[in-house]
Amino acid sequence: MTATEYTAAVTVTGEGRNGGRAVAADGALDVRFAIPKELGGAGGATNPEQLLAAGWASCFLGATRRAATAAKVPLKDLAVVAEVTLHHDGAGSFTLSAALHLEVTGIDQDTAERLGREAHQICPYSKALGPTIPVTIDATVA
Repeated sequence: MTATEYTAAVTVTGEGRNGGRAVAADGALDVRFAIPKELGGAGGATNPEQLLAAGWASCFLGATRRAATAAKVPLKDLAVVAEVTLHHDGAGSFTLSAALHLEVTGIDQDTAERLGREAHQICPYSKALGPTIPVTIDATVA
C-alpha cells in the first residue's frame, strides 16, 4: 500500500438517510439527509447517492484531465455527469449502479471515448466501485 496522503473523516448521526446529519471533522461538510420523494420520503435534503455521485464525478473529471494530459490531448470544456441509482428488489435487498457521462468539446468522439475508458482505470472511485457494481461510461462531444 502507498503512503497515506489524505484521510477524510465524516460522522453521521441521527437516522442516517432519513433525517440524519453528516459533518466532516474539519467542518467543510455539514449536510442533512432525507429520503428522496421518488422513494416515498420527504425530499428537501441530500442523500447518500447524491454524495457518491458528486464525489465520483469530481474524481472522474480529474482522472479524465490526467489521461488527456498524458496523451497530450488538449481539452476545452469538460464536465462529468454521474448518475448513481439505488435499486430495491422489494424483498429488502438494495444495490447500486452508476453511469458516468463525459461531456467534452474540442476533440473527436473516439478520443473522448478513449479518455473515458482511461479515466475509469485511473479514478480511485472507479477502481473501488467499478468492479463491484454495474457502471456504464459514455462520452458526448459538442
